[in-house]
Amino acid sequence: MVRGLLLGGAVAALFAGALPAHATDPFDNPPPDKIIIKVATVNGSGCPQGTTAVAVSPDNTAFTVTYSEYLAQVGGGAPSTAFRKNCQLNLRVHVPGGFTYAIASVDYRGFASLQRGANGTQKASYYFQGSPDTAARSHAFNGPYEDNWQATDETDWAQLVWAPCGVERNFNINTELRVNRGSSPTSSTSFMTMDSTDGDISTVYHLAWKECPPK
Repeated sequence: MVRGLLLGGAVAALFAGALPAHATDPFDNPPPDKIIIKVATVNGSGCPQGTTAVAVSPDNTAFTVTYSEYLAQVGGGAPSTAFRKNCQLNLRVHVPGGFTYAIASVDYRGFASLQRGANGTQKASYYFQGSPDTAARSHAFNGPYEDNWQATDETDWAQLVWAPCGVERNFNINTELRVNRGSSPTSSTSFMTMDSTDGDISTVYHLAWKECPPK
């Protein structure tokens, strides 16, 4: 069973426009045509080549980015560079004509084993190609911690901002896991991962839709 990451509210500053107060829930009105999402580039120590895939849900309300390797760790003989892992995805997103979208909500999930005195951070940032605006959120976890973890971001409907109508811009997603040894013993191991019971992780971006104004 894949444990998902449901992504979204942190990206509000990336989009243009606002949901009218009288509008219905955008999740109820996905466009009839399919969105097409392709990975243009993928780089980072948390997503080596061949370990990342993207799939779009049949109802056009979400897309899923799946990883098979993403682990940051310190101590216990781990390489000195292993304390931080990151992944940068550059996605080509084709949206059906006459529609625009916003990212509505996200939950990150994973597992952390942090010794007393150690700490970990999950961070994500998002931006459209050519846009100066970058939205970023981070979540901190302190040891001792030995359990699944979850971090949630949400955006109120009235605060959603939208991708520009009639323009296709690559969408960039940067994620990071970082673990610091802090005051924990050098010989002890602390780690943080976004994972699942079968070793995969997924990031599910839930989309809200609205029609573009007529030209």
